[in-house]
Amino acid sequence: MLKNYFTIAWRNLTRNRLRTAIHILGLSLGISISFLIFNVVWHAHSFDRFHPDRDRIFRINTTTSYSNGENYPNSGTPGPLGEVIDSEISGIEAKGRLNTLYQTLVVVPEGNRVMGRTDKVTFADPGFFQIFPRKWLAGNPLSALLQPNTVVITQSNLEKYFPGVQPLDALGKELMWIDKDTILTQVTGVVVDYTENTDFIFRDFISYSTIETEEQKQWYGLHSWGNVNSSSQLFVKVISPLDQDGLGESLNKLAEKNYSKNEVSNTSFTAEPLSEMHFGQNYTDTAVSKVFLNGLIYIGLIILALATLNFVNLETAQAIGRAKEVGIRKTLGGRRGELIFQFLTETYLLVILATGTGMVLVEVLRSVFASYLPDGFLVDYSAMQNLMFYFLFPAILSFVSGIYPSMILSGYDPQRALKGEKAAHTRFSLGIFLRKNLTVIQFSSSIAFIILVLVLNYQINFVSSQPLGFDKSAIMYASLPFMSPTEKMVQLQERINQNAVVKGSSLSGSLVSSTSLWTSDSYIPVDTTEKQVYVQVMNVDSAFVGVNGIPLLAGNSLLTNPDEILVNRNFLKEAGISEPEAALNLEIRFGGGQKKIIGVFDNFHSRTLREEIRPMIMTTNPKYFQSITVKLEPGQNLAYSKQELEAIFKNVYPFETSEFKFLDEEINQFYEEDLRIRNVLGAACILAILISAMGLFGLSSYTIAQRTKEISIRKVLGATMTQILALISKDYLVLVGISFLLAVFPAYFFLRDWLNGFQYRVDMPYFIYVLSGLGVMLLCLLIVGLHSYMAAQTNPAKVLKDE
Repeated sequence: MLKNYFTIAWRNLTRNRLRTAIHILGLSLGISISFLIFNVVWHAHSFDRFHPDRDRIFRINTTTSYSNGENYPNSGTPGPLGEVIDSEISGIEAKGRLNTLYQTLVVVPEGNRVMGRTDKVTFADPGFFQIFPRKWLAGNPLSALLQPNTVVITQSNLEKYFPGVQPLDALGKELMWIDKDTILTQVTGVVVDYTENTDFIFRDFISYSTIETEEQKQWYGLHSWGNVNSSSQLFVKVISPLDQDGLGESLNKLAEKNYSKNEVSNTSFTAEPLSEMHFGQNYTDTAVSKVFLNGLIYIGLIILALATLNFVNLETAQAIGRAKEVGIRKTLGGRRGELIFQFLTETYLLVILATGTGMVLVEVLRSVFASYLPDGFLVDYSAMQNLMFYFLFPAILSFVSGIYPSMILSGYDPQRALKGEKAAHTRFSLGIFLRKNLTVIQFSSSIAFIILVLVLNYQINFVSSQPLGFDKSAIMYASLPFMSPTEKMVQLQERINQNAVVKGSSLSGSLVSSTSLWTSDSYIPVDTTEKQVYVQVMNVDSAFVGVNGIPLLAGNSLLTNPDEILVNRNFLKEAGISEPEAALNLEIRFGGGQKKIIGVFDNFHSRTLREEIRPMIMTTNPKYFQSITVKLEPGQNLAYSKQELEAIFKNVYPFETSEFKFLDEEINQFYEEDLRIRNVLGAACILAILISAMGLFGLSSYTIAQRTKEISIRKVLGATMTQILALISKDYLVLVGISFLLAVFPAYFFLRDWLNGFQYRVDMPYFIYVLSGLGVMLLCLLIVGLHSYMAAQTNPAKVLKDE
């Protein structure tokens, strides 16, 4: 019996190949998008889910809120919090502290082998391995990190540092890290590397007790409650998952106890579940925005819904064509339940074929959108969640998309069906009403997507074309080795300046425009008092202003000692100084001492145009320079210049692997997420238009075929081609108009909030709304007009010969 159902279903599908092709293509697009997004979302939520008792593990975050409304969340915590949290707060089973190192040079004393720099080194206390247990190949997890100058390494680094050495034989061997000071340690443990998805990338765990002197604590920022650094992170494991609310209240009380109340700022602590760490600040570049991820889910659901609506729309429109089939089968004893099952079987067969086609499209989509997917992301088609998708998704989709058409078809009255009538004549037809509304929903989605993509592109082009206040052309940069000796940095700068391709170079703590942000407060003398001004701080040398082409308004930029500073125009505005010359030689209190203003530079955008230009101070402290910026002579071969600069860098720093990059590429990354959103919406827009166009193509071809006799009669009575086209098209134009009205409002509210995120933005471009509606209307007229034209070209005599 079941075989008979599938046989009949297959014959019905092959009989109408156009209908079947439209259904399979439309559904396969929706299924492929849904399947890919399903795997991306599953991958994002799979990070660090393998840890035992993960629902009881939290990371403590710090938030500093200022009276001007700015909030600065930080995944780090002050050092003293990690010392007292388990004694001050009840309900904590274990605490684990990490203090990560940045670009640390690794040396194996045995053979004096330099292993290069790494970001996968951290200080860790024994509690970390209590919260996040590992499989130990050698060493005691309870005591391996108790003593200073001990280290636990992973199996992969054991093979890297000591090739061919067994884990037990590695115990007692020496490893050295060069940071501010040389850290010499002995291996006391070897653990297995994680094979699961994790944000804990560390492979070397130095005992936390190695940071023992007051000088070391100050260097790593662990000495005071006022110092919060994202390198210093604290994890806790509570006794019960229900203790999270109590943990939050206790953390607030602890913050109130250790921070004095003031009107300027407020510091608070929050407990972040381990499951949320992947979506916030973490140790890798694998973090994904939950807003972006949720947006992908919504897009996938919309595309799938459009494909499903397309199916329902076409099936209900073509139902009249199968009325006689239903009438005959009912007359021969067919029950309604059997007919419903037959039609659902046809739908299921269509969905199965569409699913197979969709799986092929998944790989195409994955390759096209590879840059938007996590690094190394692959679809495991044999994974349990995907096997469940193959079996459950087609069944659910078949029921959702096929139940209404099957109810309509199976509900026909046999007598009326055999006469070619599908229902009693009434003023209201549910089928026609539904078809029109489904068409409206499809075109509303298409118009909304078009508006979103065009406005996002309009704003991104606007911010990309805005003057930044400095010259970003032909400028390259490279990161300097962490805590490089000053004489080495100066040697590099001098060698670079001697090269013929170079116009000038500058050493600084950060680039002229980047995601880096250093803020502080300054105090300006006003009569007998002082005015507090929050400022952005940049650590630069004397060549910084000139190399980056920043206009100098007064004074000079020759910063020769730490007591001299430069300020920008917005600083003068906050200080109440009208003319740049009036600020020269003014002394202000900043950085724990008196500083003299020797120059005033014009405002420039040191960060994204989402933010206002802050009052800024430039100071100099060569000890903390981290970047070198190089301005090339005009007309240079950029590839050759890059090779020249990297050769000089390698000569000065033979053990480093730093690469020169272009400044404009760094600036473009400011809007990387916006570009990603635009491109993803663009792809969704194309798919939505394609699905809607296919649906309209199938629907119009069928409905116009039903009106062939009407068109022929009108032609015989003298109707012109224009009149016939207008008659058929007007209903669709009304539907597009309604779709436009429905699309405008959600698009407007989304775009209003998105544009408000920019300090520098365009006014709402309403002309784009109109153009989007007109574009979809023209597409609709093209599809319907083509079918109408073909129908109108038919000889009336052939159509009406039997009448």
